[in-house]
Amino acid sequence: MSWKLSLVLFTLLQTAAGSAQAPRPSDAAALEQEGKLAQATIAWRSIVAANPRDAEAFASLGFVLSEQGQYEQAVPAYRKALALNPRLRGVQLNLGLAEFKQGHFAVAISPLSAAFRADPNSRQVQTLLGMSYYATQQFAEAARYLSEAARADPGNVELRQALAQSCLSARQYTCALDQFHQILQREPDSAAAHILSGEALDGLDRTPEAIAEFEAAAKVSPQEPEVHFGLGYLHWKLLQFDSAKEEFEKELAIDPNHAQALAYLGDIELKRGNREQALPLLQRAVQSRTDMRIAYLDIGTIFAEQKRYPEAIAALQRAVELDPNQPDAHYWLGRVYQGANDEAAAKREFAKVRALHQKAEDDVASQMSRLSKTKPQ
Repeated sequence: MSWKLSLVLFTLLQTAAGSAQAPRPSDAAALEQEGKLAQATIAWRSIVAANPRDAEAFASLGFVLSEQGQYEQAVPAYRKALALNPRLRGVQLNLGLAEFKQGHFAVAISPLSAAFRADPNSRQVQTLLGMSYYATQQFAEAARYLSEAARADPGNVELRQALAQSCLSARQYTCALDQFHQILQREPDSAAAHILSGEALDGLDRTPEAIAEFEAAAKVSPQEPEVHFGLGYLHWKLLQFDSAKEEFEKELAIDPNHAQALAYLGDIELKRGNREQALPLLQRAVQSRTDMRIAYLDIGTIFAEQKRYPEAIAALQRAVELDPNQPDAHYWLGRVYQGANDEAAAKREFAKVRALHQKAEDDVASQMSRLSKTKPQ
C-alpha cells in the first residue's frame, strides 16, 4: 500500500471517529434504568469529559459508581458536582453516605450535616449523622440525632442500643436508663442491657438499684465479662468489702489478668491492713494496665509507710498524672517528701491539697447558689 493511500485511509478513519455521536444524558439515564450500570458509568464518564461544567452529570456519575459499591471513585465525582453547584439536591446526602460506607465517619459528618439542614425531617439523615457521631465518640451529638431516629423506629433494638450507650457515655443517665428499660422489655435476658442499665443507675447515685441490675446480668450470664467486676465495684462503693471481694475473685476466675479486679481487690486488702497481700495484687494490676490510678496510689502509700521513698514518689507521681485534681495523691506525696527531708517539695504538695479542697468547697457553694436561685418563689 502506497503512503498516499495510507494517508487517505487514516484521514477517513479520523473523520468517522470524530463524527460519532457522544452519549446524551438521556442515553446514560436509560442505561441506569435498565440496570446496565457499567455501561452507564462509561456513558457518564464520556459526558463529563465532553461537558466538564455539568454538575448534574458528575452527580449522576457518582450515583452509578456508588450503586456498584465503588465509593472511593464516587466521592470525587460528588465533590466535583458540589463544587459546580453547591445547592444540587441530594448530593450532600449521597456524598455523606459514600464516606460513611467506607468507614470515613469523621469526614461524613460535614456533608450529612448539610443534608440535615436541607431536610431536618429525614430519618435516614438523622440515623447516618447520629451513627457517625457515635463512631467518632462524640456521644452528646450522637444522642441528639439518634433520639429522633429511635423515636421514629421504636422496634429497632440496635438503634436503641447505640442511643443508650451514647447517653451513658455523655452522662445523660436518665436518657440511658429509659432506653435500656425499653431494650429489656423486648430482650429481658440481655445481660449487656442489664449491665449498662446498672451503670446508668450508678451514674444517678442509685447504687442499690444498680446492684440489682448487675445481679440480674450475672444470673442470666454468669460468665459474662465485666459483670462480676461491675458488681464488685458497686459493693466496694458501699464499703461492702466481703461481697466486693467475692465478686472480684469471680471476675479473676474468668480473666486472671483483669487489671481493675486486681487493683480493687488489692485496695480491699490494703484497707484491711493486709499490706503483704495487697502489694502483689496492685503490682500485677499496673503490669497489666498503666492507667490504674487507684493501684498507683495504693502502691505509693505502701512504699511510703515502708520508707521506700523513691519508689513511693514514682508511684504517686503517676497517680497525679492520671488525675491531678484529686488531693489524696498530693497529700501522700507531701508526706513522702517530708520523710525524705525535702521540705520545699512537701510544702508545694500540701499547698496543692489546700487549693483542691478550697476549689471543691467553692464548687459546692456555687452549685447551692444556683439551686437556690431556681427555687419557686
